[in-house]
Amino acid sequence: MSLKGSVKRFLKHGAIRAGLEGVALTRAGMLWPAAAGRGVILTLHHVRPARRGGYDPIATLSVTPEFLDVAIRVCVEKGMTPAALEDLPRLLADPTEKRRFVAFTLDDGLRDNAEHAAPVFRRHGVPYTIFIAKGFVERTRSMWWETGKVLTRSKDRFEFDFGNGIETVVTQSLAQKQDAYERIVHFVHSNNEDAAVAEIERAARSRMIDPLAIVDQLVMTADELRALSADPLVRFGAHTQTHIAMARVDEARLAEEITGSMDAVETYVGYRPTTFAYPYGTKVAVSPREFDAVKKAGIKLAVTTRPGMLTADSFDRPTELPRISLNGHYQRQRYVKALLTGIPFKLF
Repeated sequence: MSLKGSVKRFLKHGAIRAGLEGVALTRAGMLWPAAAGRGVILTLHHVRPARRGGYDPIATLSVTPEFLDVAIRVCVEKGMTPAALEDLPRLLADPTEKRRFVAFTLDDGLRDNAEHAAPVFRRHGVPYTIFIAKGFVERTRSMWWETGKVLTRSKDRFEFDFGNGIETVVTQSLAQKQDAYERIVHFVHSNNEDAAVAEIERAARSRMIDPLAIVDQLVMTADELRALSADPLVRFGAHTQTHIAMARVDEARLAEEITGSMDAVETYVGYRPTTFAYPYGTKVAVSPREFDAVKKAGIKLAVTTRPGMLTADSFDRPTELPRISLNGHYQRQRYVKALLTGIPFKLF
């Protein structure tokens, strides 16, 4: 199982990298300029200094400040105008406006966004939006993917109930750690998420790992958010209360997750958010019901993680906008250039 998983991961990253290299080396963007559309919304999570190599099952969620600087420079060199996310509908609705735009967004309210990303944005005068989940800020909800990383990285075995009773999961080798982490991911996405998170927390605590202490280390407090809000370049959006896959909750929970998150952001930074990011943001995690629900709650613009470029008619559906991830596995200038052509999302 470990060998099979390792080969699959190797082939996946190899295929993505080969595709980006192909677009970059062939300069395909010059042959298909329409694929670039009117611009792009970029997604980030962690922005922090590079760490030494080794096991990191969520390396995709972390880029360096140097790479963020490179990405901004590439966007500007490609003639794109940085804009605040909430300004995009107005800009793209203007028939006299011919520029292409880029908006930078960061999910989860991570402390390194203030420490390492904000200075880069300030240096370039680039606006950015941070999406806040109430449960993380108030330390009432753990970040199960971070807990799972610590659990599988720091222990050589742990007990876990994947649905068939407690079993011992061995995590001695790198491959075993990665396989165990992927089993946890599958467990969360194929079961009741609240119950799955509770089981991850139980397993972690049994090994003297405190899931909420991890959140406390990584996520800004309400006071830190309030301080950051003094930056004229930053905007804040809502991101639910518990970072739940919204398509899998009932109507009452859905409404609570949206409005509770909006209320919290207003309390933290002094204004009610009009933008929203769906947790996970995939086709499985969010559906037309959620697109309608955030609109009814007063959200003007909401973003998914479904990859794609902005087009002339993107804002006909303003609560289901695509975003492109700046991925920690592909921190190269030429890869950013390839992504901005829009071609990878036309071909794959």
